Amino acid sequence: MGTVFVGGQVVSPQGVCRADLRVEGERIDAVGFGLLRRGDETVDVSGRLLLPGGVDGHTHFDLPAGEFRTADDFASGTRAALAGGTTTVVDYATQFRGQTLAQGVEAWHALAEGRAFCDYGFHLAVTDWNEGVEREVPAVVEGGIPSFKMYMAYKGALQVDDGVLLRMARVLAPLGGLLCVHCENGDLVAALQEDLFARGERGPRAHPLSRPAEAEAEAVHRMTVLAELAGAPLLVVHVSAARSLEVLRAARSRGGRVFAETCPQYLLLDEGRYLLPPEEARKFVLSPPLRTREDQSALWEALDRGEVDTVATDHCSFHARGQKDRGAEDFRRIPSGLPGVEHRMELLYSAGVAEGRLSLGRYVEALCARPARLFGLYPRKGVLAPGSDADLVVLDPLGSRILRASEQVQRVDYCPYEGMEVRGRIEQVYLRGRRVVHRGRLLEGPPGGVYLRRRPFEGRN
Repeated sequence: MGTVFVGGQVVSPQGVCRADLRVEGERIDAVGFGLLRRGDETVDVSGRLLLPGGVDGHTHFDLPAGEFRTADDFASGTRAALAGGTTTVVDYATQFRGQTLAQGVEAWHALAEGRAFCDYGFHLAVTDWNEGVEREVPAVVEGGIPSFKMYMAYKGALQVDDGVLLRMARVLAPLGGLLCVHCENGDLVAALQEDLFARGERGPRAHPLSRPAEAEAEAVHRMTVLAELAGAPLLVVHVSAARSLEVLRAARSRGGRVFAETCPQYLLLDEGRYLLPPEEARKFVLSPPLRTREDQSALWEALDRGEVDTVATDHCSFHARGQKDRGAEDFRRIPSGLPGVEHRMELLYSAGVAEGRLSLGRYVEALCARPARLFGLYPRKGVLAPGSDADLVVLDPLGSRILRASEQVQRVDYCPYEGMEVRGRIEQVYLRGRRVVHRGRLLEGPPGGVYLRRRPFEGRN
């Protein structure tokens, strides 16, 4: 017995078509017409869009940050993801100083197992490089984690030097590994922070001054050169500035296999948030910081042209009270990050598709199909096709709602998009054929997410 969704518009990266869709068990059985079989149930989705479940390739759940952890763990974060139409997340497991890679992976499995409500995989962030760690990399890739992250920022904590970046890229290239890099010049940022603090700049307004677009663009350039020397693919995460886009275009013109991710906050919020009273401005401290409206426009245009490959959230939530306010007297101590996993799909539909900035095809490509391809999950995830997981989102293009912290599922005490109206309302979400959201409300039930072993990057040397 199956379920047939009738009367809707099926959306793919190629566009939109009127078609029915049949699900049997956990997989999509067929897309077309005349699909109903004896004993099947039907779901009327007339006037609605049928989207693939969203794939968010950049989250930080239950991440240690000094004396506390992020506000959202795997339970609350993945429940929020489902509520917002994201059925798969790829979270950044982290190997901290003194750990082996295996210990970093094991720690994240312990955090997620039995707690995740949506399907999930891991990248592995590497912060401590040595010969023993280098020898572990092939086993991690073979074990289903082919993407790794390194930081060019956060001096003295997460930052690694150029020699380590080059070595990691060379190790990953023949394995089909993908290197994901946080590109900001950490030495420059540290120097600017010290200078601003010495001049008496203590509040959150100093944060964007200490992390200018030049610090990002310089690091993007340096990293693209290192990737070219290694012959390795590169994903630059959370691109925020027009100057970085120029560097990425130049690298691609030289034949570099360079991919770009941006986030809803860089498309929808701007540096004016840092001019709010400090207790409000602290909420918007993230790295890289929010940029200018001109940077916003450049990112939208690049996303529409396909120069920005994917939109992820970098969901890294800290409470405004009790966490962000610990940096009340020193902007350098404000934990960096924003929540967003719950609102990505509706925000980008509203500001992108409904406003005419993105076609439906580009929307699904950037939020579903492209991240699934980059991270070795396609066509199981990211597309509505026979044999794919039955991860479905039913969206009412005429629906709307106001985003409010008081109504959100993610377990953080504020919403960066408070009071914003979104056009296009998610009504139903299915995870591997099981309805988990109905009439816009998350249904109660035990965690049903499964861990996803991922294939190596398709563009291996």
